[in-house]
Amino acid sequence: MHFTFTTAGESHGPQLTIIVTGMPAGMRLDRARINRDLARRQHGYGRGGRMKIEHDEAEIAGGVRGGETIGSPIAITICNRDFENWREAMDPWEVDAAESEKRRVHAPRPGHADLVGGMKYNRRDLRDVLERASARETASRVAAGAMAKELLRAFGIEIRSGVVSLGPAGDPEYSPSWEELSAVDDDSPLRAVKREHEGAMVKAVDDAREAGETLGGTIVVAAHGVPVGLGSYVQWTEKLDGRIGQAILSIHAVKAVAIGDGVAGARHRGSEVHDPIYFDEKRRYHRTTNRAGGMEGGVTNGEDVVVRAFMKPISTLRRGLPSVDIETREAHRSQWERSDVTALPACGVVCEAMLAVTLADAMREKFGGDSLEEMKRNYDLYVQAVNRY
Repeated sequence: MHFTFTTAGESHGPQLTIIVTGMPAGMRLDRARINRDLARRQHGYGRGGRMKIEHDEAEIAGGVRGGETIGSPIAITICNRDFENWREAMDPWEVDAAESEKRRVHAPRPGHADLVGGMKYNRRDLRDVLERASARETASRVAAGAMAKELLRAFGIEIRSGVVSLGPAGDPEYSPSWEELSAVDDDSPLRAVKREHEGAMVKAVDDAREAGETLGGTIVVAAHGVPVGLGSYVQWTEKLDGRIGQAILSIHAVKAVAIGDGVAGARHRGSEVHDPIYFDEKRRYHRTTNRAGGMEGGVTNGEDVVVRAFMKPISTLRRGLPSVDIETREAHRSQWERSDVTALPACGVVCEAMLAVTLADAMREKFGGDSLEEMKRNYDLYVQAVNRY
């Protein structure tokens, strides 16, 4: 039994479509909480004009009745309001030739999928590439992740994230506690873990905007209440840290990921990196540190699962970069699409979603069950056995 999702839709097409499979029957969904995550993805200082147009809400088209899952695939749609401004160029059946030519992309952006996508799929208008490669797709991930969070919440698992650095501001190696991540203000400009860094982060965004530049940064995302034993060490494909790494690296503009102290641990001795094990009747086996990020041998150890994601600057620069016109093959500045200076706070919400999906999949794999009640019975029996160890 697995929790998975598939998405379809283009950035300026009619809608985004998401199919979620593996949700047990009997799961009560909270519409406001799901839409709250979609709103969180749109928030953040440095976002572009698109966020003023879209007001994302998840519409359920299947798999749910009366707010409760019924065991079948869940179909979700998110309307693209901007489609009305692009209909003549992006209609699925008929496009206006003049409008399509006006919107045509022929000078690829370095760092984006434009050129490689055009070569791979033999498209002469690179809009056919960027429309799907666009980070607009992450709204679909957040919708699926919100479903995964609903399932995890039923087992006492919560997920939070925060920004620890943006461009030159902040500290990319800072390791926040769960309490610090829980206290991150989603309504603050950049969802910074340390509020004293927010002013410098805002200034960095302003400076980048004035220069026609973009900025990346570092996000920490954590899951609290994860049980011991998710994942496996017996096959490389089953190691949960590897699965988490793939999920986070699949997010647009994320170029590196670390579990726990990750990269920082490579500079220290073993005694300074590994988490000593203790036992007492109240907490059972536990650690007083969590440098491993809740993972040992590809298996959760009962501590918080902590992931650090490194987002590169967005590829769309207003001032452009040296590129080539694919028609003339002559030098040309890369074309500019309306974009953000940074989407780092939003990326944190997407990281939450992908971590939630990966953990929900591991939970379904471990505890199965066609209904939530059956899954909970299996979970409770397992926890009892673990607590007797």
